[in-house]
Amino acid sequence: MPILVSAMADKIWFEQTALRLQEKKWAKHFIFWSVIVVAFMTRDRVLDLYSLYASFIRQLCYLIPQMIASYFLAYYLIPKYAVAKRKLVYIIICIASIYFISVLGRVLIVYLSESLTRTPPFQQESLWQIMTEWKHLILKYVPHIYSVVFGFLFLKFFLHYTHTQQRALKADKEKVAAELRLLKAQLNPHFLFNTLNNIYVLALEKSSKTAYSIEKLSEILDYILYRCTDKFTSLLAEIHMLENYIELEKLRYDDRLVVTFQKHIEEDVKIAPLILLSFVENAFKHGAGEDSGSPRIEISVTYEKGLFIFQISNTVSDIPKEERATKIGLVNITKQLDLLYKDQYDLKIIEQDGLFTVTLKIAIDNES
Repeated sequence: MPILVSAMADKIWFEQTALRLQEKKWAKHFIFWSVIVVAFMTRDRVLDLYSLYASFIRQLCYLIPQMIASYFLAYYLIPKYAVAKRKLVYIIICIASIYFISVLGRVLIVYLSESLTRTPPFQQESLWQIMTEWKHLILKYVPHIYSVVFGFLFLKFFLHYTHTQQRALKADKEKVAAELRLLKAQLNPHFLFNTLNNIYVLALEKSSKTAYSIEKLSEILDYILYRCTDKFTSLLAEIHMLENYIELEKLRYDDRLVVTFQKHIEEDVKIAPLILLSFVENAFKHGAGEDSGSPRIEISVTYEKGLFIFQISNTVSDIPKEERATKIGLVNITKQLDLLYKDQYDLKIIEQDGLFTVTLKIAIDNES
């Protein structure tokens, strides 16, 4: 147990440290340049090139031109000229900056590092010799300085690309979440209006079923408002809510309405909330509500081996299609399915032989 607690504490510390580093850009820069100095000093000691003190002084002298070149390229030259497609000016300034940065590096090594680490007397090159020894600058100082500069640029633009991708992904998620909230806001008032209207009729009739219907409605509202606020919810909880809704709707009808509800659930999974309710609500409103004969509603829910199948059928009236009430919720449901499941679902709506049938199939499992 102490080991587990210690491991969890270490994990939390690392996560908190990473978050703090993301918020403080200077910390990331400090760590990068510290790693560079330590890496080159380690190389010098492994190869036994210089003493620890001499290696430290040399790397500090190299660090100055490395930092100047890195920030000059990353924050001035590339954004102002390369991105703006002023290629000729960019190439000229780039070549000139490489030369002067290399000269600066050589000057610091000769006049600062060697002065602090070598035992006099010793001979030093003149500034003119440093500036005219092209071959020495190109072969030694340009690789040593600009290998670090290119590493800095690669890391900077990689992090920038990653951050941009994360922001784009976050924006897409926020857009989807906003659209889903809007669609649910359109759905819930529609459902509440129909249900409250039913209870109002029972109250006018002074029916003994009024209190029972209010209890069922309170359970449904508790589920909608507090228990299915996440993107996905339990399938079994959704089915229980449907059963409450069906019991509530059946109060409006006499024995002429027949409702069957078959369930075969292999295991509980997560599903988008309220979508099934929309189909059931449509079946009652546009099926049983418009059928003056012997309305019938058949519902089946199946989940087996990663495939969820929901099917609902209701009888339709003899009124011509163009004169019937439109299925208000179906467009809303399709939008939600597109947002949540994209290519994972198949929705079929068929009207044949006096039956309006909706079949929804979703490839879904607990892992996804």
